[in-house]
Amino acid sequence: MRRSHMAHDMGFQPTQEMLETENQNQEDLLSKKARTLKSLTIEIGNEVRDQNKMLNGMDDDFDSSGNLLQASMNRLKAITRMGGYRQMWYLLLFCLFVFFVCWMIIRSR
Repeated sequence: MRRSHMAHDMGFQPTQEMLETENQNQEDLLSKKARTLKSLTIEIGNEVRDQNKMLNGMDDDFDSSGNLLQASMNRLKAITRMGGYRQMWYLLLFCLFVFFVCWMIIRSR
């Protein structure tokens, strides 16, 4: 349409056929852009669904990990309640032994 004004200013009149051809070209271009936008929108929707599935899976994994940690803490509490302080001394000695071995390894380098 802009070209029709330019052609009119240059001294010749565009024909109806030229205008229709230009309009058809513009319509085809707009149709192509609409198809591209539609396919892009569909791809975004698919990606969002995939990401939501992954997030739900991660949520389930975190829940199961939390349950496992809670069960471990409950067992540790039960051990400390029924065994007195003897197990705590064993645990403390074991930790000191591990730190000592780590210190020896680092020192020998």
